[in-house]
This record gives sequence, structure tokens and C-alpha cells, in this order.
Amino acid sequence: MELNNVKESVLASGTHPAGAGVPAEFDVPAEFDVPAEIDVLIVGAGPSGLALAVDLARRGVPALVVEKAATLFPGSRGKGVQPRTREVFDDLGAGDAVREHGGTAPTGMTWADGVRQGPYEMFRRAAPTDAEPYGEPWLLPQWRTQEILLGRLRELGGDVAFSTALTTLAQDADGVTAELTTGTVRASWLVAADGGRSTVRRALGVGMTGESVDPAPMLVADVRIAPAALDRDNWHIFMGDAGYTTLCPLPGTDDFQLVAQFKEGAPDLAPEAVRALVADRTHLAAQDVTEVRWSSDFRPRAALADRFRAGRALLMGDAAHIHSPAGGQGLNTSVQDAYNLGWKLGQVLLHGAPETLIDSYEQERRPVAEAMLGLSTRIHQGRQERGRDTQQLGLGYRGGPLSTGRAGLLEAGDRAPDGPAGAHGRLFDLFRGPHFTLLALGTDAALPAAADASVRTYRGPAPQAYGPGLFLVRPDGYIGWAGEDPAGLAAYAEPLGLDLTSA
Repeated sequence: MELNNVKESVLASGTHPAGAGVPAEFDVPAEFDVPAEIDVLIVGAGPSGLALAVDLARRGVPALVVEKAATLFPGSRGKGVQPRTREVFDDLGAGDAVREHGGTAPTGMTWADGVRQGPYEMFRRAAPTDAEPYGEPWLLPQWRTQEILLGRLRELGGDVAFSTALTTLAQDADGVTAELTTGTVRASWLVAADGGRSTVRRALGVGMTGESVDPAPMLVADVRIAPAALDRDNWHIFMGDAGYTTLCPLPGTDDFQLVAQFKEGAPDLAPEAVRALVADRTHLAAQDVTEVRWSSDFRPRAALADRFRAGRALLMGDAAHIHSPAGGQGLNTSVQDAYNLGWKLGQVLLHGAPETLIDSYEQERRPVAEAMLGLSTRIHQGRQERGRDTQQLGLGYRGGPLSTGRAGLLEAGDRAPDGPAGAHGRLFDLFRGPHFTLLALGTDAALPAAADASVRTYRGPAPQAYGPGLFLVRPDGYIGWAGEDPAGLAAYAEPLGLDLTSA
């Protein structure tokens, strides 16, 4: 998540925010020769860039990730992983690590004059169901999310070229020529995942329209607090005339994320100033803050790129949309940009789908990003509570360019629910991987055979969330086509690079 007008400081020089126990391979970025030609050049190794790289790597699409910084982003900033994004990470092969290193959001606890005032629920909590295996947000520091994705990318044979910046680019009908600080790369496609101040977006001349969400600047910092001074069982909330202050324990670490609003003045990122802030606004003493690991300040802003595609260049993540941190939508929307784009690039580059398929990326994702910007802004301004909308399970592409038909209880464009799948375990087990999945649920309707392994088929009883029918599930877990019989399925599939005409 990129926050507009950001200043940052990493205070523990030469160490990782996590402290002990961080795998050494993340502290010393790999070095390798940058290829002269590549199918996809991804600029930026944030959550969206790494997620796209993982998705392309598992498809066998050659891709290069370049990152101008020497290491991964060091702070906890975008710490909330929504249920839909957990489903994405599970499909990408990162779900186990996300479960291992994260945790549920603790109950909020309000304070006044050093006295607990009572619990406050920060999020809607819901039990998992057959259709929705993840019921509530999961806390995971952003730096850990990026480490997990980089680790998964390396398992698949990919990597990141750190200390490598894009300086200029030129494109033609067949691709993009990018000048990097380490040489020249020719790519069929370039994807900008380089944050709210995107170099690529500016080079393309794509405008970004936005507004201030809150005139009060904010401070975000990763701090350590003496164990005897504050418990880690609650998300601690302190209200005051100067602005609100929160201290949230970060799972899998000894850190708290400090967030402080400044109704007047501006944050000071110096460690002693951060300690003084905590002492001034809470019952803690300055010396209770034993370490300031990382800090940044920003002014909350919402902005949306005018276009997500310019020729052979595409924008995603914070390069395409900047969110207020309220509601935890920025990182999640960014990862799902990548999840939407990855399979489309794969179908064009590997399976002969027409280039026009890439147009559907902007057509599907820009309206979603616009809606999530509005949601984040309303939550930040106190006009809407965090609820089901923030979980992103109800987002979809009904009426979109790749959504055709309906069957049972579902319409094309809906998220494909989970459910039992007999000997195969769960439907999500069937979906996991870079393929499409053709379901025949509660029906004897004939299924066309796929010409290759890019489509997996399954016939079984209809789970409660589906009802009877045929459903073609896209690689990103949304229903592309639905019907009571296969009429029209082959014609729908052909522009996606699928052959479903063989008997």
C-alpha cells in the first residue's frame, strides 16, 4: 500500500524489522544478469509486483521483476489481509506461510487517563463457512507478506533484480524497450507496480485524479514496547484532542504498529520524538518504547489513474490507485489486480488468446478500484463501518466483458464459492493452479472435453452455494460462463485461448 506524500525512516540500520529469525536469503538480495529480452517486465517488488511474478512463474511465463531499492520494503504498513486475498494467497501457494506468520486481529481496547474503558471491535468477525473458508481479516506485517511472496517466487525459479531502476521507456506495437540503470530490456509487456509516485505512470503520461481524504497528517511506525508496560492481547486505542493514537501488536513479531493522527502540526520521525509522542498521548513512559524500528508520515489521499493500460504498458496496485489505510483495502486491491492480470497475460503469451483480452483488465479492475477507494474514504471519515464490504468476498465482474450467463444461484462474474468436491476434497482444491475449471454440478448435461490441461473438469453434486448448472471458473476464481447446458460455451471459450470443441 502506497500512502501519498510519504516520508520514511528505517531506524535499525542494517537489521530487518522482524529482528531475529528472519531467513538470511531475504537480507542479501540475489544478484543475477538481467536478460536482454523478456515476456513481461514488472517494475516494483511490492505486494502486487511480487504476486504477479508468482502467478506468471507458475504458468511458465518468463518475467523479470526490477526494484530500485536495495531490499524489500521494511515496514508493517499494509498489515490487514482480507478474506478474499487469503484465498488468492492460498491459490498462489503462499497460504501456509500466511497462516503460520499471521494472526487474527485482536479486540480493540479503548483507554482514557490510563484506565481501560472497554472493548471495541475493529472488524466484522464471521465464522468460516462451506462457501467462505476465511471469515475475518488476518494481520500480517507488509514486510512479511512481501517476504513470503518473494520466497514463493524463488521456489518457482524467479527472483528480483534489486538496486535496478527504470529510467526511460519507449514502446511500439510489439512491446516496450526499457532503459534500466543496469542495461536495456526489451519486453512484450511492461507492468507498473512501482507505487503511488510511479515512474512508469508518469513516463506514460497517464493522469491520476484524486482528493484529500483527511487534512490531518498521520504517523505510522513499528515500535517495541517493554512487555510489562502493555499487553499484546488488544489493539489499544487512545483518543485525545491532538488526534487518535493506536498501538496494534503485530503477529509473529515483538513489534507494535503505532498509528497517530495529527490535527495540528506534523509528525517528527526521529526515535526520541516518537517516544515522546507515545508518552504524551498514552499512559506509557517514553522509556517503555524500547525501540523504534521504522517510521513514516503521510497525508491520507484517494486517487485513481485515468487509465490502467497504455499500449503495451499496464498499471496496477498503487501505481493505479492510492487508498486511505482505513479499512485495509489498498494492499488487498493491489494483489487482486495482479491476480486478474496474470492469467490474461498467460493466455495471450502462451495459448494464443488475442491481445484484446488484456483490455478486459482495465474494464474489470478499474471499477473495482474506484469502488474500494470510495469505501476506504467513507471508513476513514467515519461514514461507514468496517463490514462485509471490506472483506472483498462480494466483489465480482457481473456485466463485464468476460461474464456470460447464469445457472443455479450464481451469475457469471460472481466469485466461485468453495464447497465439497467428493474425493477431490474441496472445490478450492480443484481450482488451485493456473488452469480453468469446468464444473457440472447437480446436472447430467454433457461436458465438452478440453484439448489440453488448461481446463480441468469435475462433475458432482451441487453445493448449497451453487445450485445445479454448468460453470466455467476462471483461473482467478470467478465464474466466466454459466448455463444449464453447454450451448454457447465453446464460442465463449475461444477468445480466451481455450479449445472446448472436442468431444
